[in-house]
Amino acid sequence: MSSKIRVIVVDDSALVRSLLSEIINRQADMECVATANDPLVARELIRELDPDVITLDVEMPHMDGIDFLGRLMRLRPTPVVMISTLTERGAEVTLRALELGAVDFVAKPRVGIAGGLQELSHQIVDKIRVAAVAQVRRLPREHPSGPGATSSLAPSTPSPAGLLGRLSTEKIVFIGASTGGTEAIKEILVHLPPDSPAIVITQHMPAGFTTSFAARLNGLCQIRVKEASNGERLLPGHAYIAPGGTQFHVGRSGANYVAVVDDGAPVNRHKPSVEVLFKSGAALVGRNALAIMLTGMGADGAAAMREMKDAGSYNFVQDEASCVVFGMPREAIAHGAADEVLALHAIAPALVARLRSSGDRVHHRI
Repeated sequence: MSSKIRVIVVDDSALVRSLLSEIINRQADMECVATANDPLVARELIRELDPDVITLDVEMPHMDGIDFLGRLMRLRPTPVVMISTLTERGAEVTLRALELGAVDFVAKPRVGIAGGLQELSHQIVDKIRVAAVAQVRRLPREHPSGPGATSSLAPSTPSPAGLLGRLSTEKIVFIGASTGGTEAIKEILVHLPPDSPAIVITQHMPAGFTTSFAARLNGLCQIRVKEASNGERLLPGHAYIAPGGTQFHVGRSGANYVAVVDDGAPVNRHKPSVEVLFKSGAALVGRNALAIMLTGMGADGAAAMREMKDAGSYNFVQDEASCVVFGMPREAIAHGAADEVLALHAIAPALVARLRSSGDRVHHRI
């Protein structure tokens, strides 16, 4: 029995199918067992070959990738890596694919595809490996997947505990996530009340996608969600997402916390890096910080989360059963960084309860 990861490539471009097949077959631990130029062909191949992972293009004949993905995740949940395009439209569709259950995506260039995909080969095969061990869940039959589909979570989603009441503006919530994180972050933010403290977020995501990610969340949440801008004051009732392809951390300007966005080097191979954001929480925010580690592969942010705990932060970590990939949370737990390990759906209520309980005994900086 082969122990290789068995992959089916679905793309309407013969060039892309050939390139992806070649990249996959160069790896000792995986093989491309079939390719398909449209979802109708792919459907029969998936039934016949039962692959471990599927790579899926978005724009194809007969049925677009989103419709196909929705049907696949309802009827035969399989790990999928989307092959997306670096355009605003590509970003929107990719986020929809992640909502429907795709594990991750690769952003292919609009021009110079042959060279571009070869440059991305390490990223492609790494994401296939992650997808092969990811937990995928069956999509509910009532979940819409068409072009006009919207999230099942409406903007009016109530917070789990109403308004927080009087809170210190010194409080800041730090969130780190990677694979599976876009939906996990949404699950938390839509359940937070409008008077929440400032929230700072690093989600591993390339440039060009975080703008759409922030806009999508902003339309669903009671708080305002935006990409962080260098030097802006971090305000209560706002969530700030690290722009893709940059480093993001918290700084001080007089009495205020501010966003620092710069072109720093990758840390733990990531830019943005959770480690960078969480280290600033340990150094500057201390016991006025709360941190959340969500689903993701690797160990980015685990050591810094322990530094936050040692500095007085209260930390929540997502449990294994609710993670798409239990890498970063596992490492955070192994580093002794967790105060509570919770299922994803329990994190927002626990955060609100923690914030409310500290409302009358806030820690003020001197």
